[in-house]
Amino acid sequence: MSTVNGIHHLAIMTADVKSQIDYFSDVLGMKLKALYWMHNVDGYFHAFMELNPSCSVAFVFAPTVKDIPTEFGVSHAGNPVKPCAPGAVQHIAFNVDNDEALYAMRDRIRAKGVRVMGPLDHGFCKSIYFGGPENLVLEVSTSAEAINAEAWIDPDVVALNGITPEELARYKNPPPFVHKGPPVAQPPLGNGRPEYSQMDAGFGGAFDLPDDFVTRELSESTPPVKVAAA
Repeated sequence: MSTVNGIHHLAIMTADVKSQIDYFSDVLGMKLKALYWMHNVDGYFHAFMELNPSCSVAFVFAPTVKDIPTEFGVSHAGNPVKPCAPGAVQHIAFNVDNDEALYAMRDRIRAKGVRVMGPLDHGFCKSIYFGGPENLVLEVSTSAEAINAEAWIDPDVVALNGITPEELARYKNPPPFVHKGPPVAQPPLGNGRPEYSQMDAGFGGAFDLPDDFVTRELSESTPPVKVAAA
C-alpha cells in the first residue's frame, strides 16, 4: 500500500550524543542499536535508540551545534504548552500499551532522579510529562482504544481553519493512490511545494539525478563493524 504506517526514526540534533544515549538508555530503557559516522557528511555522526525493531529515536551530532544558542520560543518550546519555531520539534510522546505500563514508566523515570508530572487524562490518552537532555520536552502516553474521530474533531476548530466539509471528508479518509504506469518523474524545482531547505548546490543537484544513479552511487550500506556470519 502507498501509505505510511508508523515512525521509522525521529531525528534530533545534539551537541552531546553521549548524554542523550545515557539518558534514553538509563531513564527510558531504550537500546543503543547504531552509532556511526553519518554517510556522506563530514564530521557528523548518528546514534539510533530502539523503540521497536522498525522504530527509533535518532540523534544527529555536528561539531557546530554547540555554537548554536538555545532560545526558548524559537529553537525550543521548553514545555508542552509553549511555542517554538514552525517545523521545530515541540515535544516527543512515546507510547506504552496500558495504564499499568504508564505507571511503571513514571516510577522508572523518577527512580532515575527525573521529575515527572502526571498522569493526566486527556480522554483519548493518558500522559506523563518530563524533561530530557538539551531541553527536550518528553511525554509517555497510552490509549485504551483508537481515537474516535467523530468525538474528537471539533466543528469549531474545523471552521476556524477554513476546512470545508469536502476537505474534512477527504482528510478523514484520504483516497488511495493507485499507480500502475512507469515511475513518476521528478517534479520541477520551484513549483511551490515543500523542499529540503538551505541545500548547497552539490546536495540540491542530487534531486535531479536519475533515481537508479542515486541508489547505486550515493548509497553507503556497509556497517562500520564487520560481523562474522552466524
